Amino acid sequence: MRSYSLIAPAKINLYLEIIGDRPDGYHELSMVLQSIDLGDRVEIRANGTEDFRIHCQHPEVPCDRTNLAYRAAELLKTNYPEAFEQYGGADIFIDKQIPVAAGLAGGSSNAAAVLVGLEMLWDLGLTQPELHDLASQLGSDIPFCITGGTALATGRGNELEPLPDLEGLYVILAKYRSLGVSTAWAYQTYRQQFGSSYVRESPDLAARQKRVHSGPIVKAIALRDEMKVVECLHNDLEKVVLPEYPQVLKLRQTFEQCDVLGTLMSGSGPTVFALTDSREKAEQIRAQVQNTLGNPDLNFWIAKFINTGIQLAPGVH
Repeated sequence: MRSYSLIAPAKINLYLEIIGDRPDGYHELSMVLQSIDLGDRVEIRANGTEDFRIHCQHPEVPCDRTNLAYRAAELLKTNYPEAFEQYGGADIFIDKQIPVAAGLAGGSSNAAAVLVGLEMLWDLGLTQPELHDLASQLGSDIPFCITGGTALATGRGNELEPLPDLEGLYVILAKYRSLGVSTAWAYQTYRQQFGSSYVRESPDLAARQKRVHSGPIVKAIALRDEMKVVECLHNDLEKVVLPEYPQVLKLRQTFEQCDVLGTLMSGSGPTVFALTDSREKAEQIRAQVQNTLGNPDLNFWIAKFINTGIQLAPGVH
């Protein structure tokens, strides 16, 4: 039986702006997304049956039909029944390294890995745009997770424009193990509190989108001006999450007091990250924050920016 083993990287948001409501019920967003080398290993192994089976060592990851990875496999089965008839189902093994419910797109990246892995296993010969179209049916982050790197994401987050690579930056991530924030709650609360400022007319929306494409953070990335990029870090969802979750606010404030380039909450949280220019400095900051807060429930990860999304894992496939 053939198999493929893939690395599914996490992502952070360097920028997240909520522009308004969309007719499909989602929010119109402007985001700058960045892949990091903290990743899960996902193995797709043909099993000679008509079933997809999820296996994961993490107790909080569902191994049933609610897992996005399972839904990705079912989507390919539905769209390519002849390939499924020929090749059959697969076992999907997820070695979970990305923290769960952390605003780092771990589930989305796993689903992206399943799309890429099954595409190869079934010899579908799909183009990247075709994979992106499938991915956008599953979730807004999944198209980005396939290609990764640095990208401007607009629409509901699934319309991607690649940006020049940001290299040489390291990220310290911190998350309280027992703390989770509902993404749906964060966006709904933002709508309740700030919906009056939403752009509502189509011409205004088009003008705002045009400004986004030439906005300060996009210009800074184009010029590879890392200091300016750091100055432009922004996340609208901090306005609702930080007041509601004082632990997350305190974590962000503690990072700010360290010698970091910049700090921000990623996505809807509760992960907070800080940027620096070396692994050594990242280790120092991790130790400093850990000592300051002294909470055994607080976990840390150190990663670097990468310019890739789903990749074959080193070794035999």
